[in-house]
Amino acid sequence: MQDTSKQYDAVINTCRSLFINKMSDYGSAWRILRLPSLTDQIFIKAQRIRSLQQNDVRKVDEGEVSEFIGIINYSIMALIQLEKGVVEQPDLTTEEATALYDEKVAITKQLMEDKNHDYGEAWRDMRVSSLTDLILQKLLRVKQIEDNAGKTIVSEGIDANYQDMINYAIFAMIHLKG
Repeated sequence: MQDTSKQYDAVINTCRSLFINKMSDYGSAWRILRLPSLTDQIFIKAQRIRSLQQNDVRKVDEGEVSEFIGIINYSIMALIQLEKGVVEQPDLTTEEATALYDEKVAITKQLMEDKNHDYGEAWRDMRVSSLTDLILQKLLRVKQIEDNAGKTIVSEGIDANYQDMINYAIFAMIHLKG
């Protein structure tokens, strides 16, 4: 688990650095996005990854890694939006947004560590394409929950699905760097 924790942190450091740099460029303009808009952004990223995995020809010179980073960062933004709500105008400084980012990552990493313990790091034997498919499945679940006004009968909520997408994307990036 120690290697997983270090690998996880390395991926998050890459994602966090990009998040901070984009905050410097754009501020917290993302705070106006409603959850379905963030879900759709993540869906676009996941669909592109799946296309890259299935097609031999690439017309845009960006690979899977940048799309997985996007999935991670948009999912963290969604978790922040779930907690804080949507606003009409950007309202967070880079420092405030980064503190919220770090808080959501800490909770999500703890979930990963708990599940990793129970599942015996089964993800290490999975293919990146399977992790992509699981992310797409989670997105379809989130869309259905959103269509149900956030209500579930027996299933976990939207937040747990975003957390799983973050962890699956991190696992994929660990595989791709390995």
